[in-house]
Amino acid sequence: MTTKEQEPADRFKGVWIIFLILGLGTLLPWNFFMTAIGYFKYQLEDLPLLNGTFGVNETGISENYLQGKFGNVMTLCAMLPMLVFSCLNSILLERIPEQVRISGCLCAIFLLFLLTSILVKVSLEPIAFFSITMLTIVLINSFGAILQGSIFGLAGLLPAAYTTPIMSGQGMAGTFAALAMICAITSGSSPKESAFGYFNTACVVILLAIAAYLILPQLEFSRYYFHKGKSAWKEAKENEDERIAKIDLIKQDQPTLTERRSSVQLMENSSIETDRNPSIATILRKIWPMAVLVCLVFSVTIGVFPAVTVDAKSTISQNGTWANYFIPICCFLMFNAFDWLGRSLTAVCMWPQRNSKLLPAFVIARAIFIPLFMLCNVHPRRMPVFFAHDAWYIVFMMIFAFSNGYLASVCMCYGPKNVSAKEAETAGAIMSFFLSLGLATGACLSFLFRGLV
Repeated sequence: MTTKEQEPADRFKGVWIIFLILGLGTLLPWNFFMTAIGYFKYQLEDLPLLNGTFGVNETGISENYLQGKFGNVMTLCAMLPMLVFSCLNSILLERIPEQVRISGCLCAIFLLFLLTSILVKVSLEPIAFFSITMLTIVLINSFGAILQGSIFGLAGLLPAAYTTPIMSGQGMAGTFAALAMICAITSGSSPKESAFGYFNTACVVILLAIAAYLILPQLEFSRYYFHKGKSAWKEAKENEDERIAKIDLIKQDQPTLTERRSSVQLMENSSIETDRNPSIATILRKIWPMAVLVCLVFSVTIGVFPAVTVDAKSTISQNGTWANYFIPICCFLMFNAFDWLGRSLTAVCMWPQRNSKLLPAFVIARAIFIPLFMLCNVHPRRMPVFFAHDAWYIVFMMIFAFSNGYLASVCMCYGPKNVSAKEAETAGAIMSFFLSLGLATGACLSFLFRGLV
């Protein structure tokens, strides 16, 4: 048997980089659509006002009905399918080959981005544009959920450190999308021209992710660990077959009833560690604290970002250049940069420890950001503004984003390591499901939080 010393090295960090790119591909679709809210609202400008103007306030800010609800509906259309398909991914993990799930989802996401790019050049009625956009978001996040669960499950076969590049890549996805949007604004092109280049950039990145995944099985390091994971399942299957054969022999020998029951019970007890198909419920019992914590992290995050945070207005410059860059920089770029920093920090520091009471305390404490952002200069609103200056919003966003990235990454890394090697892939998929559950819960709560403002 191969010894520890004979394990191959990850040459040039090739496998680590591939999982970084795959992590980038899992959240890139959501981030590109979320960051392009300004473009989508621009496309809805010609819609006649429904039931009067939405949210006119003392600053003169007004939006029609679809513009006002776009952020909430977009978040819901993204997160609910992600939850449903994450659940299906956990159940069908062993029924659909991993290669089909990952490569198929990447190709589907590429085609949907290509369609979105084409639609930039097509004139549509606002309601038709809204409907097609929401359908695209539903589809792209459904495929994204399967992709995310499959990649986390695949990473569960590798050492614990290889969950970190996925989380880091997901944080990088938002930063990349925000920078792409800032470049589009800086170019001075029309909103449609900027959006066309913006979505084409996403197509190129998804193609890069497809190429990276095709290279992964060719690398010695990944082949070793993937084979090791399959060997663990094969060994478990052989042990289970041997156990069943022994039980059959005991029954055939027809000993006394008491002896037979004792022998069968002994054989069944010995199979606990070699069950070839450990149930999802059994694995969940081992990882539920980390699963619940990662769910809470994202419930708070999506509850206010972007539905509440995207409507913040600068008090430094209400009509100047800074006003055009305030949300792309202070909301999207700052959130994703600090979220990425938090996720990446887990590569060198994993604190608190998995059994520490500090970890759940930190996660629960993040709920304070909900009222803090609601009391910032978010418009339209009914509540009084308490934190009016841009500096308050920026400081809150930095801490909010960093804590999201760091705590989510710590929980995602700890979860699969609470189970045996043969259960790690399923545990990774279950953790991904709870991550999606948090996203969906936050999406539903966002309607409440935005409505209260």
